[in-house]
Amino acid sequence: MKTTQSKDGTTLAYDVYGNGPALIYITGASCHRSFKPIVQDAKIFASEFTVYNYDRRGRGDSGNTLPYTVEREIEDLEAIIDAAGGKAHLYGHSSGAVIALEAALRLGNKVQKVTLYDAPYVCDEKEKAEYKQLSQKIHELLENEKNSEAMLTFLKEIGMPKVFVLLLPLFPGWKTTKALAPTLAYDIMLTQDMPPLVRATQISIPMQIIVGEKSPVSINKVGRQLTKAIPNARFIRLAKQDHLVSGKKLLPILSTFLKE
Repeated sequence: MKTTQSKDGTTLAYDVYGNGPALIYITGASCHRSFKPIVQDAKIFASEFTVYNYDRRGRGDSGNTLPYTVEREIEDLEAIIDAAGGKAHLYGHSSGAVIALEAALRLGNKVQKVTLYDAPYVCDEKEKAEYKQLSQKIHELLENEKNSEAMLTFLKEIGMPKVFVLLLPLFPGWKTTKALAPTLAYDIMLTQDMPPLVRATQISIPMQIIVGEKSPVSINKVGRQLTKAIPNARFIRLAKQDHLVSGKKLLPILSTFLKE
């Protein structure tokens, strides 16, 4: 484990794998850098990249200076980019894709190329209203320190398989996952609005937008909305993949785009 500090003094923990161009792995909701699927993907990507796998604030071994803002998340990412040498490619998964897109807008030439997978903005006003109800429910549970219920409710409502959600508390890593519940409020803040399509037209960094063929219809719609808005963005609908994408299936697409 290595550490660096964000602009506000928050300690950020990260691991480094492999050799090659620097690639920052930005994880989504309910994830941390030591989560087994995240580590597996990071090591797969490390066959062709130097992968920086970090704990977003409030997760794992990173700090959690309050109050939370999207700007602080971008400053955290900038600190990891600086630790990687000052320039890097970005791979953002789920809510991590939102951070990656914001970084493309805010961090200038520190960001080389960006790949987004399943950016989970709400796709229309109807979904925004439904998500607001979920947000209120999650915040109420967190305020009452019902972290376990908050995590399970969130995962169920965003479409995780019911059987998986029911069995999750029986898994060895449940205690760690449950401890991440307060950060759900952060991910909700990142994803509660429709994609910033007008601002996205200003992106000049090469962007690749990937959605899983089996991912929710709303995520597919958002992917196409972003592709249309971002100049020269590349769109890929990855066959037979859902939100929990296979790192092995993703690597050839990442490599082709980031190294060309």
